[in-house]
Amino acid sequence: MSAEEQIKDTVTKNDVVLFMKGTKSMPQCGFSSRVAGVLNFMGVDFTDVNVLEDESVRQGIKDYSDWPTIPQLYVKGEFVGGCDIITEMTLSGELDQLFEKEGVAYDKDAAEKIREANA
Repeated sequence: MSAEEQIKDTVTKNDVVLFMKGTKSMPQCGFSSRVAGVLNFMGVDFTDVNVLEDESVRQGIKDYSDWPTIPQLYVKGEFVGGCDIITEMTLSGELDQLFEKEGVAYDKDAAEKIREANA
């Protein structure tokens, strides 16, 4: 299976996927840590893909999304964004709205706590 096929398969078979440096339990960069931290804190069940384990996936995800940086978050097969976009969406409540629209379970109280802590 090519990197592109592997990526497409992963994003279509899992509701929430984070392509990141490291894993959700052990991120290997600050940006990946921030996004994984938000998802973990909000109780979102997500699949993590460590791009450091496979160079073809690391480059392949950039080509697949036409987005130059990692991490990259996908919800229901659609690219949502990287660290800055996910941070902004979390603080504005847009991420909550996306999860609700797509039927992704998350902890609403935790999302509010993130916003309160960053107000």
